[in-house]
Amino acid sequence: MIERFFHAESSTHTYLIIRGNECVIIDPVLDDVDQYSDLIKAQNLKLAYAIDTHIHADHITALGELRERHGCITVMGEQSQAACVSQPIRCDDVIEFADLKIKALFTPGHTDDSYCYYMEMDSMKYLFTGDTLLINGCGRTDFQNGSSADLYASLFTTLRKHDSKTIVLPAHDYNGKLQSTLGHEFENNPRLNFSNREEFIEFMDNLNLPDPKLMDAAVTANKNCGIS
Repeated sequence: MIERFFHAESSTHTYLIIRGNECVIIDPVLDDVDQYSDLIKAQNLKLAYAIDTHIHADHITALGELRERHGCITVMGEQSQAACVSQPIRCDDVIEFADLKIKALFTPGHTDDSYCYYMEMDSMKYLFTGDTLLINGCGRTDFQNGSSADLYASLFTTLRKHDSKTIVLPAHDYNGKLQSTLGHEFENNPRLNFSNREEFIEFMDNLNLPDPKLMDAAVTANKNCGIS
């Protein structure tokens, strides 16, 4: 099963994947760490891995705190250069726990260290897309070495090849939506329906969005897994 937590201040979705007596958490937020720990303890679970899809700029991660509390392995892409991570991961690496396998997909563009994670469970297929693919949108590309060209390739080469029924579980949603499917997004998401690559890049390069309000503090803290 997948438990979802929502951090309202940053509109962040955190996912706790539970299988038997083990669990894995994706994109945990430090503000909500007690909620995660309480559930893990209440269900007598072993937290095997804590994963960040990338170095976040809008909240402080709970990776380090969860490792202190539960002894879990902390995971980020090797491109993050976060020395605090106990298991830097590469594209196509597989994280195994219980009887499940979670495959890492390198999807740069939003940032240069962005990953998505693919998992099959109980005849269902899931993509934890971080900030790479959002519901009816996609991640911005104007900081942390982002690249609109890289994001286009990540979306249209790396992600599009998956089954259209794959469930999309993003790290953020700002409109109260919980999940989608790849097929629905490629059919209806306006960011995925430009006429060509050049139009996508031009649009993304000219968004002119304000920086996240916690950006400076969050990026610095998250390079150390949220431990000050």
